[in-house]
Amino acid sequence: MRKARVLKVVAGALLAVAALIGATKAGSYYYRQYYGGWHYYPQYGYYYNTYHYQPYDNYEGYNYHYSIYYSSYPNYAYYYNPYQHQYWGRLDMKGKPGHQYSLLAPQDRKKSLKEIPEKAFPEAGKMPPIPESKDGMSMEPVRNLPKPGTESGPGLPGPER
Repeated sequence: MRKARVLKVVAGALLAVAALIGATKAGSYYYRQYYGGWHYYPQYGYYYNTYHYQPYDNYEGYNYHYSIYYSSYPNYAYYYNPYQHQYWGRLDMKGKPGHQYSLLAPQDRKKSLKEIPEKAFPEAGKMPPIPESKDGMSMEPVRNLPKPGTESGPGLPGPER
């Protein structure tokens, strides 16, 4: 009798813990994608932030890409894949929602932005799917560009203009 009561208490506690874990993931503390803050990379004169994403629900941890802002191209945030070492598109910050993202064709994706001619960027369309996604969920666009005078943060190895 006592053993049965202990088993019921343990089973109840396990169910409560499982429910709490599920509620935390389903609640406001879980984000499938988000952007970090802006940092300045003085060696190349650009700002960058990190786009964190999970390719699918229940993915453990996050992958990341960078969004990069050059003050010399004030209307755009460029997206850079650090795994493949290439720019893969840009966001028109002044474009209408649904007509903001230019996804580069695979052959036009380059390590350096100066290797990509302007004509390689197609007409802007909707946001692409989250990288490596299995369900095609769209990326969230970066919302705010950095403000001049916020030149701080660590350097970022990698992409150059």
